[in-house]
This record gives sequence, structure tokens and C-alpha cells, in this order.
Amino acid sequence: NLGLSVVFIAVPELYFAVKLAGAAYLAYLAWTALKPGGVSVFTPQDVPHDSPRKLFMMGLMTNLLNPKIAVMYLSLIPQFIDLEKSHVLLQGIALGSIQIVVSVAVNLTIVLAAGTIAVFLSRRPSWLKVQRYAMGTALGALAISLALDTSGPVKSS
Repeated sequence: NLGLSVVFIAVPELYFAVKLAGAAYLAYLAWTALKPGGVSVFTPQDVPHDSPRKLFMMGLMTNLLNPKIAVMYLSLIPQFIDLEKSHVLLQGIALGSIQIVVSVAVNLTIVLAAGTIAVFLSRRPSWLKVQRYAMGTALGALAISLALDTSGPVKSS
């Protein structure tokens, strides 16, 4: 992120080109959803079933290789460790474990909700149409907002 920020500040034209390309892509997605006979890019689809082991390993590797998690653990958790209380390592493990339990609960809720929503939508095609128009409208509004935004990359003083 920092590298791109530096490039965008040094070459503001590149920032505006990337911004306009993003707006054009959002407009394309909006048109795909809103055009007569259009389809939503988010329509539930049948996909090949993977084994639970493969899905678990994919999720594990995604999380282990995610640099944002390491940055969070290294920057956020130490703030809550009290050096005068019990063993520092145990406090870190306890805090990390709490965060993992919370993450598992949130992700499990998302998975269960997504499955329930997919079943709901597949049984009610009219809701898919409502979702398609709502998503197309939101994407179109974002495309217009992004295209009309005149702010450039922020230069720090």
C-alpha cells in the first residue's frame, strides 16, 4: 500500500487513470446487472464440491499467509499486555486465542448466513431480481461517485 501511495503522489495522472479504470469497471458491472435480461455477477451457482480437508487447508493457508493478521498481532495485541502481571507470553497466547475464537465465531456465522441466504434466494427468483437491481444501482452510483470525485492522492506535509 505504501509503495502505491508514493507512486500515486509522484504521478497523479496514474492515480486518476486507475481511479477511472475502477469507475469504468464498476459501471460495466452495473450495466451487466441492470440491462434487460441482465444477470447479477453474484447469482448463486453450482460449483464443484471440495472435500472439507481441502477447504480447511485453503482457509488455513489464506490466513497464515495474510500479512494483515501478522501486522494486527504485532501492533495491536502488545498494547493489552501488562508487563507487571503474569507471564508476558501467556498473556499474548491468551489474547491471541480470544481473537481466534472470535474470528472463528464471526466466520462461522457468515458461512451459515451465506448458505441460508443462497437457499432463500434460489427458492424465490423474484428476490434475485430485486437483488440484481439493488446491486446494479449501488454499483452504478459508486461508479458515478468515483468518476466525479475530484480529489487526488493526499500528500503528507
